[in-house]
Amino acid sequence: MDLSQFDYFLPEQLIANRPCSPRQGSRMLVGSLSLKDDKFINFPKYIGKNDLVIINSSKVMPILLEGNTKKNKVSITLHKEIDESIWLAYAKPGKKISTDSEIVFSNNVKAKVLEKMGYGEIKINFNCKKEEIEKFLEEKGKMPLPPYILKKRESDPKDFIDYQTVYAREVGSIAAPTAGLHFDENIFQKLKINNQIAEVTLHVGAGTFQPIRGDINEHKMHSEYGVVTQETVEQILNCKKNGGKVISVGTTTLRLLETASLEDGQISSFEGDTDIFIKPGFKFKTVDILLTNFHLPESTLLLLVCAFAGKEKIMDLYKSAVDMKYRFFSYGDVSLLYKK
Repeated sequence: MDLSQFDYFLPEQLIANRPCSPRQGSRMLVGSLSLKDDKFINFPKYIGKNDLVIINSSKVMPILLEGNTKKNKVSITLHKEIDESIWLAYAKPGKKISTDSEIVFSNNVKAKVLEKMGYGEIKINFNCKKEEIEKFLEEKGKMPLPPYILKKRESDPKDFIDYQTVYAREVGSIAAPTAGLHFDENIFQKLKINNQIAEVTLHVGAGTFQPIRGDINEHKMHSEYGVVTQETVEQILNCKKNGGKVISVGTTTLRLLETASLEDGQISSFEGDTDIFIKPGFKFKTVDILLTNFHLPESTLLLLVCAFAGKEKIMDLYKSAVDMKYRFFSYGDVSLLYKK
């Protein structure tokens, strides 16, 4: 399996740097037997009476910080807490940061670079404890937008609303579960009243931005922490028992549900880390329908949707989306995919 098979042409102007307004007004390309150009506001019409929509309740942390070394201005995106004051982070420009250098974020908050890990990743030690770091992030942190957006503009206060789902509540992600960004409160509450919604939590980690380097089969995903409760398991089993379909809102939800289904094909409650890498050939056990944005060429998430709906179908769907001028990636439009 060659990575170049998962490339496609995308004009730069189709990469969304801001979301649709209102958020539920985004377009939705439905990939059932034939393609249908629709709007996300009509998503509830695609949900059968016994179907179950599963969301990821994780909330994005404002962990993008601006700081200065002696010579350069740097951007630091924290992504994993090691202990009270030590974090792993991504630095830009990483080449201009050296081991033992000090990054100054404010008069009171500074960090020493302990180690350079490669590909812009560093380990840093703050001069303050966890509570002070968290307070500083709340006051000065910015939303950690994807790199391709930050190349075009800075993260700003509007992103605190735009880059968060309306149902986010469990703090822990460094990136939004973006399929959920299309839901407004009205659509969410309607599904909740009809008892057609369940939730899991997967804290999205740095791996969501990491490209595949080299051989697909050698690629290792970053582990991410997730929880599937027994209550959600029972909702899923009841849905299946009544002939309903499990609809996953986003690839993060899907990866966690399939992790919880790995042992014997039957889903069970789960709490812990997952580094599941879903690529063509994977056998899906729980999810029947996937609501997901359009993903980067040659990315782990594009391989995932190809595994789910079929490579030929997905590549044709993406070509059609380009031709119809859909908006791509995190702030872009959405697709509704059916398991092959």
